[in-house]
Amino acid sequence: MAGRIRASDIEEVKRRTNLADLVGDYVTLKNAGIDSMKGLCPFHDERSPSFHVRPALGYYHCFGCGESGDAFTFLQRMDHLSFSESVERLAARIHYVLTYEEGGERRQDGPNRARLLAANQAAGAYCVAQLASDEGAAGREFLSQRGFDPAACERFGVGYAPRGWNHLTDHLRQQGFTPQELTQAGLVSEGQRGIYDRFRGRVVWPIRDTSGQTLGFGARKLYDDDNGPKYLNTPESPVYHKSQVLYGLDLAKKAISRGKRAIVVEGYTDVMACHLAGEEAAVATCGTAFGKDHIAVLRRIMGDDAAGEVVFTFDPDEAGQKAALRAFSEEKRFTAQTYVAVAPGGLDPCDLRLHRGDDAVRELFTRKTPLFEFALRQAVSRFDLNSVEGRVNGLRAAAPIIAEIKDPSLRPGYTRELARMLGSELAEVQQAVRAAERNPRGRGGSGPQHDPVQAGPGPAPDPARPRIGLSSLRNSPTTWLERDALMAMLQQSEAVGAELLQQAVTAQVSEPNLRVVRDAVAEALPALGTPAWLDTVIGSAPESHRGLVRELAIAPVPQRKPELIAAYARDVVISLLDRDLLALKQELLARHQRIGDSADPGARRIQQQLVALEAARRGLREE
Repeated sequence: MAGRIRASDIEEVKRRTNLADLVGDYVTLKNAGIDSMKGLCPFHDERSPSFHVRPALGYYHCFGCGESGDAFTFLQRMDHLSFSESVERLAARIHYVLTYEEGGERRQDGPNRARLLAANQAAGAYCVAQLASDEGAAGREFLSQRGFDPAACERFGVGYAPRGWNHLTDHLRQQGFTPQELTQAGLVSEGQRGIYDRFRGRVVWPIRDTSGQTLGFGARKLYDDDNGPKYLNTPESPVYHKSQVLYGLDLAKKAISRGKRAIVVEGYTDVMACHLAGEEAAVATCGTAFGKDHIAVLRRIMGDDAAGEVVFTFDPDEAGQKAALRAFSEEKRFTAQTYVAVAPGGLDPCDLRLHRGDDAVRELFTRKTPLFEFALRQAVSRFDLNSVEGRVNGLRAAAPIIAEIKDPSLRPGYTRELARMLGSELAEVQQAVRAAERNPRGRGGSGPQHDPVQAGPGPAPDPARPRIGLSSLRNSPTTWLERDALMAMLQQSEAVGAELLQQAVTAQVSEPNLRVVRDAVAEALPALGTPAWLDTVIGSAPESHRGLVRELAIAPVPQRKPELIAAYARDVVISLLDRDLLALKQELLARHQRIGDSADPGARRIQQQLVALEAARRGLREE
């Protein structure tokens, strides 16, 4: 496509996009004041929410890592898009038709994410249609045998990839997709004779992101002469990263956010069975073990609620036990409580629903076991507890697990439980747990120690480069007033008004970093009242201080009542000006006192200035 997107279209897409709705596809946001929402930052790992969104301003800012921007930059960072692709994605989201100008800069060669997503979307629609075909009967039978009727298949977008080497390839090429695009999307494989369908003779599940876009597919073989693996997934691609996606999250997102509860199962059919049984918070990994990136995704959706819970289901065999222990090794990354649910007879949720009904699936998750208890039992089961040596080794393995329990009120109960498991004296177990608490680096039973992880795309903040932000300001009443006044100027410029702003940018500011922001506001005054107001202020500030401007524009103001916010904004700016007038008054009084003689012409001029100054102060308050 030639040319660049018309600038007026870009501004219109930005104006029409609700930033809170967009960010809400990736992060659970909570109300944090007037036109302010907050949640866990998607760009770095954190325990307490420091990521703020201002929908009316169209800006976000993280006070932890310093990331900030608008709807376009958010999509660029989250989904590795170019600027043009982010504009196109948002335009499609609001059904806005873009206009391209001829003669502009052309896109760089390379994978076009929008095209890859479109290819996946077309492939998914093709497979859904094929499930209803004559050949698709094998897929329909497979799904029916597992309790899934056509309505359930439609709900999850399940399809069928026909046998043969090029059915999907030919279909997509007829729709204008190139072999390079199909290869990059992972829909085809390459051989000596060219490209051919990756998925053949299989039931196909679309794997979508939280906004519902198809990133890739998971497919199960149906025929005995298929020499491929039982399950085959889309390979890593510019849009599909298996360690960062969870199957079913697009459908489970609302239930997880609302209930602060997530269920992690092992297969696509298990997700379907849970949802159809009423457990709509179920998700599954896609051909990889549950890891730290999956935890980051869930935490952004759940928020940082200690009352929340994550329930894992694992097969009772050795592989399932190893999977559970891998999940436990990452447990500390959750604030929510973690549990394990194992069905009687070792049935997975799909088989449980098929043989015992929806009630049995729901009951499975009410009979969950805390993941710590499961890990304790697994730790001591490796030793012969009938011998002294076995009990000592079991205690060494299990004591560090108790020491790592986030809630200290739970540790005494698990300490007693461990003493019962081992048949050891309670005091002996208590001593071992205390020793493990004092020596965390020596803990051996709960998996490796972890450093903070990068929970999203992009580099971690550079600790060697100081970042100028609100936290770098001096902590004094003088600075507080200057900070709050500048926040009002940036966030409530219309309420403050042009006349008052023109006076305010001449006010004295003692904090050096805030003085830079004041000067940027003064330079940007010609843009006051336009949609580009904040962008102009940011552009007027030196690069080193743009983060501080964004923080001042995003930070919640002290006034929480919407009907009083305008009055508050004017009042705090007036207070900054009034402080200047008071300082001038003190200087005039001191000069008058030094003259001494009230009949002196200089003294009379000072008295006149004092009268005018008081009139100016009254005028400010009367406004």
